Amino acid sequence: MIKLIASDVDGTLIQDSTPDLYPEMAGAIRTLKEKGILFCAASGRQYQSLRNVFREVADDIAYIAENGAHICYKNKNISVSVMSREHVEEIMAMLRPYYGECETVVSTPKGSLVESRNKEFIDLLAYGYHNSFRLVEDVLKEDAEIIKIAVYRKESIRSLGEGIFIPAWSDKVKACMAGEEWVDFMDKSVDKGKGLEILEEYMGIEPSCTMAFGDNDNDIGMMLAAGESYAVDTAPEKVKQAAGNICPGWKEKGVYQILKAKFLC
Repeated sequence: MIKLIASDVDGTLIQDSTPDLYPEMAGAIRTLKEKGILFCAASGRQYQSLRNVFREVADDIAYIAENGAHICYKNKNISVSVMSREHVEEIMAMLRPYYGECETVVSTPKGSLVESRNKEFIDLLAYGYHNSFRLVEDVLKEDAEIIKIAVYRKESIRSLGEGIFIPAWSDKVKACMAGEEWVDFMDKSVDKGKGLEILEEYMGIEPSCTMAFGDNDNDIGMMLAAGESYAVDTAPEKVKQAAGNICPGWKEKGVYQILKAKFLC
């Protein structure tokens, strides 16, 4: 019997970088709660951004934020995974020469730090993702626990991500595509799948009683940690291979379709 449902957000549940959850899904989450099934938002987004997306049901769900670097339930931190200072400094040194072509967001448990002054990008963070962030001159001069570095390139970062950024760091940290426009760097221990395992243990739920949905490389671990898993039909082939099933994408409200058929009828 399914007791925990974890879903990726951008590209799986809703369109990338949008701030709103559609009403049917909010209603489904309420009904799932009544049936004793916990919903979890599992995303590369920060916790504050996710609470905004799920604002109608924000206190009724769990959160695997920052790809698993920040796990919360009932406004309580269950797990926070901090990156080493050495890795943060070296990754920033690699990324800064790409400023102008790419933008960087440095995450902490209390919000993000942003060096950019690109108004379009800042507006995306503020009004697309509804992130909590501060503009700073140099993130390395801030006294903060850094849990993720995310680099963004409008339209697509895949060639840079898969060709340069990820290969340069895949043996030292967790580096992965987190959507078509983002590459994320976290501590080596961080993964949505590991995050799901932490949440399962915290809630006393067996993996066989867990369902997961995703669309990108950073969802593969979660697919493998769940007893039942779905990749949306727009996902890369390796993500589909990791999942047990395929469902329609966000345009067709595929996650809601599956939940409705299985739990809401």
